[in-house]
Amino acid sequence: MKKSSLLFLLLTGNILFAQRDLTIAEATRAQYSHFAPKSLAQPQWKNDSAFTFVTSQRDSLLLKSKELKWQDQTILTAKQLELILNQNFKNSPFELNTIPFDFKWVQDNVAVFTVMDKEKKFKYNIKLDTKEQKVTNFFKYNSIAQEQTISRNENYLAWLKDNNIVITDNKGADMVVTEDINIDVVNGSGSTHRNEFGIDTGMWWSPKQDQLLYYRKDQSTVTDYPLVQWGERVAENKSIKYPMAGMTNERVSLVIFDVLTKEKVTLDTGYEDQFLTMVTWDPSGNYVYVGVLNRHQNHLKLNQYNAATGAFEKTLFEEKATTYVEPSQGLVFTPNKKSFIHFSESEGYRQMYLYNTDGKLEQKLGFENVIVSKFLGFDHEGKHAYYEGVTNQGLDRQLFRVNLKKGKTEQLTELSGTHNVVLNKSKSVFLDQFNNLETPNKAVVQNTDNKKEIELFEAVNPYQGVINMPKMELVKFKAGDNKTDLNARIIYPTNFDPNKKYPVMVYVYGGPHAQLITNSWLGGANLFFHYMAQNGYIVFTVDNRGSFNRGRDFEQVIHRQLGQAEMQDQLKGVEYLKSLSFVNQDKIGVYGWSFGGFMTTTLSINHPEIFKVGVAGGPVMDWKMYEIMYGERYMDMPQENPQGYEKTSLLNKADKLNNKLLIIHGAQDPVVVQQHSMEFIESCIKENKQVDYFLYPTHEHNVLGKDRIHLNTKIANYFFDFLEKPTK
Repeated sequence: MKKSSLLFLLLTGNILFAQRDLTIAEATRAQYSHFAPKSLAQPQWKNDSAFTFVTSQRDSLLLKSKELKWQDQTILTAKQLELILNQNFKNSPFELNTIPFDFKWVQDNVAVFTVMDKEKKFKYNIKLDTKEQKVTNFFKYNSIAQEQTISRNENYLAWLKDNNIVITDNKGADMVVTEDINIDVVNGSGSTHRNEFGIDTGMWWSPKQDQLLYYRKDQSTVTDYPLVQWGERVAENKSIKYPMAGMTNERVSLVIFDVLTKEKVTLDTGYEDQFLTMVTWDPSGNYVYVGVLNRHQNHLKLNQYNAATGAFEKTLFEEKATTYVEPSQGLVFTPNKKSFIHFSESEGYRQMYLYNTDGKLEQKLGFENVIVSKFLGFDHEGKHAYYEGVTNQGLDRQLFRVNLKKGKTEQLTELSGTHNVVLNKSKSVFLDQFNNLETPNKAVVQNTDNKKEIELFEAVNPYQGVINMPKMELVKFKAGDNKTDLNARIIYPTNFDPNKKYPVMVYVYGGPHAQLITNSWLGGANLFFHYMAQNGYIVFTVDNRGSFNRGRDFEQVIHRQLGQAEMQDQLKGVEYLKSLSFVNQDKIGVYGWSFGGFMTTTLSINHPEIFKVGVAGGPVMDWKMYEIMYGERYMDMPQENPQGYEKTSLLNKADKLNNKLLIIHGAQDPVVVQQHSMEFIESCIKENKQVDYFLYPTHEHNVLGKDRIHLNTKIANYFFDFLEKPTK
């Protein structure tokens, strides 16, 4: 009896703790939900010794503090916030189930956030004293409002109504700033220059509080591009403005609106074919600084303009390049307001340079080959600047501080991996959520001076004992130039046996401003790759030259010849794979999206003897059909680089196609328009080449939401059907 009971427990124990493979739904959607490691979501310092975060369900705001010995304390629930708001706004019922995403402490016990009323007619931007449970300031405005921004004195809120700007004051009165009936004229939008050059807003309040600076974008000369809407019985056309490489560009200006006088002043930036970047108010409010970049994107001028008259005052400095200059954000003024930090990769790596307001370089703040990825502010004395830096040949993220006067730099975090840091206001301590290949997440509070730390928790592996996760490792090998190190990632099949031969899925992106390999949890991979590994595939990825966070020369080698150096490096990756005894050299496939779709097709066409199967999503097929800001930066204009455009075009190479290729596109794609894949299909027809095609009628540049499960199923099945069936 006892033996049978013990046997039953052992058997049931094995059943209970048996590991399983991912479902395709889990591989698509569970990485950042069900299988997300424990973390502190939306952390921010409430004061110098306490910070808050939201629960995973976002239904409560929790506090950790030195006084509480860093234990959790619930200080506000969504329902408590709902009750407070309904008490303060008797005629505007709210229904809140979650803490607002933009909830932000502006001082101890005082927060600002945006909510919508129950009927979804109005938005409310609210300033709340959480201790007194009292609204101290608010703006009520139309729920259609977009891109709202508040003046620092909290008297005005500017927002977008379609292509025009409206200002609401804190008494509820609206003031119309622009009234452009022509929808080709867009005011105040952060999508100016198609969100390039680090642009994330199109409106800036003056430090004087009563002037609003904004972009005015005139697209009237830009070609209309049709996007067919399939939802109605008779399909309808929706046109967008899409300035293709070499064609007429939008014209952008900067305008200042005075709230008190209702007058407007346009900065004298000229009406040339150019880009207006790095827009920054002088702390006095008397001047505006603008990075004026020529259309060729190889000559940047930092200009100063008079805010009262709009007149050009002077050029502080210039940057020129034989390839391209790429401004990435506005100026950051130091606390003494006499100097500013400019971010530039002119010397090889994106680093910080301290200038005075006359344009004289005071101090280089760069450190070795560290790339500044995120500026984190100054300490109270204005003595140090803090930033997140990319190190270890692009793999790690560390915290640094630099002395503005001496230029001396200190690295404040040490463990190799990815440090996600939130500093308190005085920069005396910081919350560090750290992860790497072996660590799902570890949260500590650390002192910036003595580096003493208090561990809050270390997350358990969320897959342990549940999912049979494949082995993964990072490797290095030389690029096509035989001297540059490349980072790569291998995910091995489940229950890997080195004596077997396995098929390979090469996942590729390869383009600028993207990095796939990092020293982080799962190595930067998504669970779909683990799903493929569980089905018997080696999944291989390399960050080739041209990709992000390795410095100017690493990225700019692609200039005027997209896809060429990248292809060399991907082939070096194949050489590495072929050196492994367990790789089936006859069964290698490739998959990628966007630039990765371009690379997938490029590799398929040029090397069908290697890549027997390809899946190209949203692929660029000819850079002449891509937009100006991105396309001309890397390729110059078609009329200036006809040989480069001819060499990189895939439309004239369809005759070389000799593998199984599936092309996937979103019919509503406003980024890589569907014309790319349609013209390639037509080329294949003319060359009598077979190619598979699938369209998502309602999706844009990527397939999101629940339909992504359908997408991943289709990709997986294409490999299973034409490269190798799953082993299970």
